[in-house]
Amino acid sequence: MSQQLKIEKFAATDLTDLRRELQQSGLDSWQAAELVSAFLSGRGYGVASDELRTATTRIDCFTCSIQRIQEELEKVALFM
Repeated sequence: MSQQLKIEKFAATDLTDLRRELQQSGLDSWQAAELVSAFLSGRGYGVASDELRTATTRIDCFTCSIQRIQEELEKVALFM
């Protein structure tokens, strides 16, 4: 069973790119959750899927800081 751990800090450029993609894509919450899941899995993390959609709705892409995105990712990323 995977445990949730504090993950490393992602590069600010990666988080900025993720935020920009979420802003410009016009995705609904399910699609945004899939995008965030792909972002994490591409970096070797599993995802706490039951919390993922909630986390993506807490990331207000238009006003959300990079630090806030990092915090939300830490809540749903699972070390594989």
